[in-house]
Amino acid sequence: MTDFPKNAEEARADRDVTREELTETLDALGKKMDVKARVNDNLDTKVDEASAKISEKVSEPAAEKFRRGTEVVRANPLPVFAGLLALLITIRLIMRKRSSS
Repeated sequence: MTDFPKNAEEARADRDVTREELTETLDALGKKMDVKARVNDNLDTKVDEASAKISEKVSEPAAEKFRRGTEVVRANPLPVFAGLLALLITIRLIMRKRSSS
């Protein structure tokens, strides 16, 4: 712990430094708690990696279609994920029905 400020000038300087440190700490905590942004950043990274791998394996027209598809997902993630969830539920119901027959 530092010494108590000896005059008003030191007190103001100490106050300003403390405010700056608190602002930096709060900004860092805010970024860590922004789960949506962190998920989006992680998703963007994964999509970019997948796009690069796809580009290496398939023809350029197919890779371009994949890139356009990823842009659609990035622009409208909720409807795409809802559609995938509905598809998975439908497949599970079909599988369950077939196994009970």
